[in-house]
Amino acid sequence: MLTIIPARMKATRLPDKPMADIAGKPMIIRVWEQAMKADLGPVLVATDSTDVISAIEAAGGRAVMTTPDLPSGSDRVYEALCHIDPEGRHDRIINLQGDLPELAPSYLHKLAEMLADDRWDITTLVAPATEDEAKKPQIVKAAIAWPDGDIMAAGRALYFSRAMIPDGTAPYYHHIGLYGWRREALGRFVSLPASPLELSEKLEQLRVLEHDMTIGVGYVDHAPGGIDTQDDLDAVRRRLA
Repeated sequence: MLTIIPARMKATRLPDKPMADIAGKPMIIRVWEQAMKADLGPVLVATDSTDVISAIEAAGGRAVMTTPDLPSGSDRVYEALCHIDPEGRHDRIINLQGDLPELAPSYLHKLAEMLADDRWDITTLVAPATEDEAKKPQIVKAAIAWPDGDIMAAGRALYFSRAMIPDGTAPYYHHIGLYGWRREALGRFVSLPASPLELSEKLEQLRVLEHDMTIGVGYVDHAPGGIDTQDDLDAVRRRLA
């Protein structure tokens, strides 16, 4: 198992996000530390910034420079994977978003365990969402088919949206933006053009569904505090101070 953390400095909503200070450490260091605690195998940071590389190497980690204008984090992960493992030794890869400094290492273990199931090309996680959370477009919602309604078993992703889905009385689920990939599925994904629903919702996982790849979904109790805005960053700083 190889964990790769994409870290892009030129984020639209929060520029220089990976190097944002959180209680005395750059955000990317805090994410890298959580990945290391999972102890699933090598951890690599894929970035477009020499500052990020310097910070990770100073902490004792490994980072590689990737093309600055790659269209997605998954493309960055795949480019880094091909750079460090051209022989294809690593068949299972975890894509850990670089803006989840409070992620529990156990979540990475859940992704890895689900990848052992041959039904899934990709695995990901969801947590329950309140109605107020579901109204926020920055929180991605997921529609999931749970086997016999059992949320403790791995479900199958049907759709992801920034809108409030599903309609009616069904519960809302907050999609947590990290993935377990089979290498073949990741290579196929980056070779495909962006799909219509992906472009409409600005959610790259919809490309996966539009090309008939399967996404296995695991349920966890709560979503870690992702950082998309200055308010998100301020809230994490208060919690970790």
